[in-house]
Amino acid sequence: MKFGPVPVREALGAIAAHSIRATARPYALQLDYKIAKGTELTADHIEDLIEEGHSEIVVARLESGDVHENDAALRLAQALVPDADGQGLRISGAGAGRVNLYALNSGVLQLDVSQIAAVNAIDPMITVATVPDYHRVDADGMVATIKIISYAVPETHLDQATAAATAALRVRSPVYSSATLIETRVTQEMPSGKGRAAMAGRLERMGMMLSPRVVIPHHTAEIATALKDAPGEVLFVLTGSATSDPMDVAPEALRMAGGTVTRFGMPVDPGNLLFLGHLGEKPVIGLPGCARSPALNGADWVLERVVCGIDVTSADIAAMGVGGLLKEIPTRPRPRRDGE
Repeated sequence: MKFGPVPVREALGAIAAHSIRATARPYALQLDYKIAKGTELTADHIEDLIEEGHSEIVVARLESGDVHENDAALRLAQALVPDADGQGLRISGAGAGRVNLYALNSGVLQLDVSQIAAVNAIDPMITVATVPDYHRVDADGMVATIKIISYAVPETHLDQATAAATAALRVRSPVYSSATLIETRVTQEMPSGKGRAAMAGRLERMGMMLSPRVVIPHHTAEIATALKDAPGEVLFVLTGSATSDPMDVAPEALRMAGGTVTRFGMPVDPGNLLFLGHLGEKPVIGLPGCARSPALNGADWVLERVVCGIDVTSADIAAMGVGGLLKEIPTRPRPRRDGE
């Protein structure tokens, strides 16, 4: 692609590099208008620019082997999403060298970070920007934008980018529709409904419903029975007393019920005191106390992957530490700075 200033009379068929004023016909009225950048200049544009007094204009000219910005952006988007419905994504139209990708449904975006990095390393004019890997998305939420910065790119570079991009991202939608939240109490008083409301909100965003409320004493046997009797496809335990050890009441209750604990504790704050396990085919998540707040915490990251059918291992949780220092929440009983 050639880029730079040329005499206006030599700009026919070129692309205006910047927005520029021109005079509209009939010229006697002296009415001006703006020719938008990216416009392919016609003979009328040329005459209007001359009437406005321009003698030179900055343009871009495509050469043999170049691909126009809109065509390039669309081709790259189609490489990223060759099976739009199967990948849970929708491709927008192209304009000004940009194409956006939108989620068809709520869920979690899963992408190949190395593929996206490879695409962005080929040519600085070819770019793909996404939300983070495993980011929760809503229906019609934008998850990525493809932007061709220049007015055209060499087809050889575009071919490399499309090859590197193949099916690099998809939205994983929820695979469960129901959940049970088991709450425990350490006194005779019923727990506040704030925790259940916060969890119901989280699950509603993912198209899931909570079964009727379950509140039981904070004892291993009672929790074990409640787990076995719970009707939900995913089970949550929100204890009235914080779980502070892998052998504490709630993890032990899961084992007593015949389940397994695969991870206790996570390097995300707030959210440290989470445990993850299974009871038969049902995922079980022991919630940290911060889950009573609707604010983002470590449990969200685990919950969102689990309900979308993504296997979450102990190593996956360990890797959440980078970026795991989340915003302080007002309800935190011992703020981080108390120890300073």
